[in-house]
Amino acid sequence: MINTSNQTALDIAKFWGYKNIANVLADGKDGLKPFFLTGEAREREHYFCRTFLDRKSEKRVDSNWLNQKQKQPTSVYILFSNLRPFAVSDGDEDGSKYPRVKLQKLCYEDVKEYLKHTETITLIFLGAELKIEPQVKGNIFPTLNGKCPNEDEDDGLVAWFALSIDAAASEEFIQRHQGCFFVHPPLPTLLQFSENEAGIIAQARSVLAWDSRYQFCPTCGSATKLEDGGYRKLCLKEDCPSHEGVHNTCYPRVDPVVIMQVIHPDGNHCLLGRKKRFHPGMYTCLAGFVEPGETIENAVRREVEEESGIKVGHVHYVSCQPWPMPSSLMIGCIASAVSTEIKVDNIEIEDARWFSRKQVMEFLNKKNQSAFFVPPHQAIAHQLIKHWVGMNASL
Repeated sequence: MINTSNQTALDIAKFWGYKNIANVLADGKDGLKPFFLTGEAREREHYFCRTFLDRKSEKRVDSNWLNQKQKQPTSVYILFSNLRPFAVSDGDEDGSKYPRVKLQKLCYEDVKEYLKHTETITLIFLGAELKIEPQVKGNIFPTLNGKCPNEDEDDGLVAWFALSIDAAASEEFIQRHQGCFFVHPPLPTLLQFSENEAGIIAQARSVLAWDSRYQFCPTCGSATKLEDGGYRKLCLKEDCPSHEGVHNTCYPRVDPVVIMQVIHPDGNHCLLGRKKRFHPGMYTCLAGFVEPGETIENAVRREVEEESGIKVGHVHYVSCQPWPMPSSLMIGCIASAVSTEIKVDNIEIEDARWFSRKQVMEFLNKKNQSAFFVPPHQAIAHQLIKHWVGMNASL
């Protein structure tokens, strides 16, 4: 049973902090209490955020260990070609518009001939699987070559690598592995993986994108080579200033982006906008890059005013999401508007409007065949909008 705001009794009990009532209403699987009832603090987790790898950054500088792990039969390789991951249909239909896909995991024997061609490949060390017991129910790590991944006879660490190959090699892999393909375009196909695999893809694709865009030293323009498991560019010019000290030009970059749900002064409307390139009818949260020397709060205020003319007062952080297109960190915030008159800039966005809570609920639940819609649940914009809807329990 739900109310006019599409909230269940459990939603309302959670909002008001009635844990005993929520405990009765909640249906925990396998006898486990939902995390909101245990008193445990838990971060918000978005798509592209989950990972089952320990990045093992201390191992990146150990070339002997990396070389050994590359040849281990239990090591896992995931392929990319032009930033497109090698995948296969999952066969698990979840009722969504787009079919689910999963990474095609390969082993050393599958890729060893290609590893010899260092001039045409890029190899990135992603990390090692977090140790779990093989008999644990719901084990997310499938066996590879008949072995449980954490049965590595060496140090117990199962290494994962991302291997980027050229177009010719990609055709060979497609022919060799029936039913497999390199997913394209990035959206929506990158949103069709499981939560576990999406985090791996975000890491791999972001580092590979950095490597493909920075082929030459940003300091002197000379050729570079990859070091530290693919996480550092080393200039080949001996007297390059980049060899002295630590420089951010030598490491993968991450671009901070603020994305904000702007709330009307009345608390019952939110501001959503759209760009010209969006699908007709799609509205989302405003967003923009953080500039040098700027705080998150000031970036939110500046971007909202630039794009919509709305002035913002209080800003508070909610959660963040890596967005591997190519490598952004979406910093999700709630912003309280102190003005209401919209003046769209017509450069970055073509329209912005105040939408009521009821309208937003219809968008989220796709009721009344609304002409408007918001981004899918995998996007932090969707989650920020849902967060705002849940901020006010309707009793």
